[in-house]
Amino acid sequence: MDEGEHEVQFDASKLSSGVYFYRITASSNQRNFVEVKKMMLLK
Repeated sequence: MDEGEHEVQFDASKLSSGVYFYRITASSNQRNFVEVKKMMLLK
């Protein structure tokens, strides 16, 4: 992908309510970025 801001559609219609963890990763020639976040899904 090109550098910049990107958007991803997330369809949680088949998931149950609860706490989920997601990971964001990005890398370039010189740097790597990894971040884990927590998401609470309420239906």
